Amino acid sequence: MKSIIVVGGGAAGLMAAIKSAENGAQVTLFEKNERLGVKLRITGKGRCNVTNDCEIDEFIKNVPTNPKFLYSALYGFTPQDTKDFFENLGVPLKTERGKRVFPISDKASDICSALEKRCKELGVRIINKKVKSLKIENGVIIGVYTQSTFFQADSVIIATGGKSYSKTGSDGDGYKFAAACGHTVTALSPSLIPIKCEGNVCQRLQGLSLKNVSLRITDRKSSKVVYEDFGEMMFTHFGVTGPMILSASAHLKDVIPGKYLITIDLKPALDHVSLDARILSDFSKNINRNFENALNSLLPQKLIPVIIDFSGISHDKKVNSITKEERAALVGVLKAFTIYPCGLRPLEEAIITRGGVSIKEIDPGTMESKLVHGLYFVGEVLDVDAYTGGFNLQIAFSTAVSAALSASE
Repeated sequence: MKSIIVVGGGAAGLMAAIKSAENGAQVTLFEKNERLGVKLRITGKGRCNVTNDCEIDEFIKNVPTNPKFLYSALYGFTPQDTKDFFENLGVPLKTERGKRVFPISDKASDICSALEKRCKELGVRIINKKVKSLKIENGVIIGVYTQSTFFQADSVIIATGGKSYSKTGSDGDGYKFAAACGHTVTALSPSLIPIKCEGNVCQRLQGLSLKNVSLRITDRKSSKVVYEDFGEMMFTHFGVTGPMILSASAHLKDVIPGKYLITIDLKPALDHVSLDARILSDFSKNINRNFENALNSLLPQKLIPVIIDFSGISHDKKVNSITKEERAALVGVLKAFTIYPCGLRPLEEAIITRGGVSIKEIDPGTMESKLVHGLYFVGEVLDVDAYTGGFNLQIAFSTAVSAALSASE
């Protein structure tokens, strides 16, 4: 019987432990937190977007970093396999907008409980201790050290996650293990993270959520559009967040003041002519009122004073005296509301860490190290990341299965 140690009790680690045990291995799982799946429990706002129900070619388009490396793993354990796996564990799933797959209960805890229960059914030994280092002899992994004890194994699977949300235990241990045995760790930076913005506009709009708006981010120097999307976002005291913003952050390199421009179309369903007609209709119902009191049916209350400031029209100007040119300016603001990004929030607040163990030193078919026999790296610790929508969890599951099947053979 093969003995396998899995380091890390998150999504990738739990899947690696289960698949190794199902394949006949004796498995020990190390998790330094008291609970398994701490980060998994808060993913998808606590709902757990377990995968994306798309074809592999479409999936790959949602992986900006080293997508080709994942072909073998994804074909070996597909999004459909993930769905079948959890439904067979008694967790019914549903598919929502954008092919995002969630448990019907909307509870990430149901996913964690199912994984934990399956580990126990298979006899996986769970040890709540921190692994301090790996033991390697003559290019072969032979076990791990905790603070006080050595544990021997035929193979070790590193599933420690990245360096984001460190309060969940993802504090970069895996990168240290990799570097200590000669692996290259590429530069680490945040991905899927809120964006900081200049000025006080976002502060004034703090707490306001926008739905069904269009977003465009442009490189100001080249005028090239680097990201476009339609959906939801929210203003905060520091800038912007929400699904569109998190996805956008994965496309942005070196966010510094003056580099990018965020343009929001607040009324994407209406072209300029239709929007002007809508405004004229609203004005006709408020003909003797001040401008600031004539936009209530068009905009959220919190947005009105900011839009008025951007339009250049006086707050107390009577609606019946607003000119065609002033209306055109208002339409322009609504169709192209502009804010200026100046940076990203800290890595600790990112959903995903960009960068990690270089995939050039990992076998894409098995996730085994090319430098150390019997050592495997899976999930976020690898230099692979994807956009929001269940893609990153699927990568964790697929790479874990590849490693588990190889290690347990």
